Amino acid sequence: MILTVTLNPSVDISYPPETLKIDTVNRVKDVSKTAGGKGLNVTRVLYESGDKVTATGFLGGKIGEFIESELEQSPVSPAFYKISVNTRNCIAILHEGNQTEILEQGPTISHEEAEGFLDHYSNLIKQSEVVTISGSLPSGLPNDYYEKLIQLASDEGVAVVLDCSGAPLETVLKSSAKPTAIKPNNEELSQLLGKEVTKDIEELKDVLKESLFSGIEWIVVSLGRNGAFAKHGDVFYKVDIPDIPVVNPVGSGDSTVAGIASALNSKKSDADLLKHAMTLGMLNAQETMTGHVNMTNYETLNSQIGVKEV
Repeated sequence: MILTVTLNPSVDISYPPETLKIDTVNRVKDVSKTAGGKGLNVTRVLYESGDKVTATGFLGGKIGEFIESELEQSPVSPAFYKISVNTRNCIAILHEGNQTEILEQGPTISHEEAEGFLDHYSNLIKQSEVVTISGSLPSGLPNDYYEKLIQLASDEGVAVVLDCSGAPLETVLKSSAKPTAIKPNNEELSQLLGKEVTKDIEELKDVLKESLFSGIEWIVVSLGRNGAFAKHGDVFYKVDIPDIPVVNPVGSGDSTVAGIASALNSKKSDADLLKHAMTLGMLNAQETMTGHVNMTNYETLNSQIGVKEV
C-alpha cells in the first residue's frame, strides 16, 4: 500500500466567469469544488493508475468533512487526523485566459494536534510500503516536522518520496533523516543553493553531487518540455519526452511524484521508474482537471520516452 500525506489540504473551488469585473457582482455557472492539495493530486493519480492508496493528513470542520466525503466516493481509503479548526478553501478565478488564485492560509495546528498526528501516522506506516509527503506545512508546525515523518518511516523501512520546497526541504536535506526520493525543479534548486541553476546537464551533475544532497537515493529534476534529469545513487540519467498537446500542466509534478512512488512500490528498474513517472506527468498535462490521468493513452506515451545514462 502507498500512504499519501497532505498536511495542508483544501477544497479547490474553480470560478469561470466569462469576464471578471472589479468592484461589482460577477455571476458564474459550472462551478467545481474538489478535494485539493498536492498530496491529494498524488492520491488521485495513484488510484487512477491502479495502485492501492491510503490518504492522511489534517482535516477539520465542515470543509474537512467535504474532502473526506469526496474521497469516500473513490477507491481511496481516507485516514485523516481530525483537528478543531476548519480546513481551508483555495479559489481559482479563470477569466479571459488568465487564472487568478486566492489561497487561504489554512488552520493553525496546535501542539497537541501535531503530536497526535505523529502517533496516528506511526500506526499507518506500519501498513505501508511507500509514503509520499507533499506540499506546504500548515501554520503551527515547525520546519523540522517533515524530518520527523521521514525518520518514523525510515525506522519501519518504508520508502519516502518528498515533494516540498523552501525551509522545510532545506531542513530535511541538512538532517540525518533522508527521504528516498525528491523531485525538485530548477527554481527550487536555485533557492536551496543561493545561485542560479540552469538546465545544462553538466551543471546539474555538479549540483547534485553537492553534499547537501548526499544520502538521497533518487533525485529527479523536472525540466518541463525537456523531460527530466535524474540521479540514482552514483548514476545519472537524461529523460527525453515527446512533444504533446498540453491542456493543463498544473498537477503534472504531483503526477510525476505518484509515478515515482508507484514504481518504488512495484520495484521497477531505473529506466522503467523514470518512464512511468514521466508518463503520468504527461497524461495529467493532457487533462483539463488537475491531478487526473487517462490511462488509455499510457502505452502510446510510455513507448516514446527515452532514458539514457549520461
